[in-house]
Amino acid sequence: MSVFEAIMLVCFGASWPFSVYKSWKTKNVEGKSGIFLVHVLLGYLAGITHKIVYNLDIVLALYVLNALLVASDVSLWIRYRNHD
Repeated sequence: MSVFEAIMLVCFGASWPFSVYKSWKTKNVEGKSGIFLVHVLLGYLAGITHKIVYNLDIVLALYVLNALLVASDVSLWIRYRNHD
């Protein structure tokens, strides 16, 4: 297990719950880029694939958690992108 990889995922992933909550509460995704969110999600999916294929360890849980949070943000972006 890479401690530094885990720290990076925790630090980077700490912002997603706030982003999801804000989108859900305000029903406003202005300023968010759907393309950016999808690219981040694809990055997490690549990390998950790497962990499963090459280096299965507990850090996989952080990738999965972050991917789920970003997927939630993507779904809220899709739902509220045309919301007035």
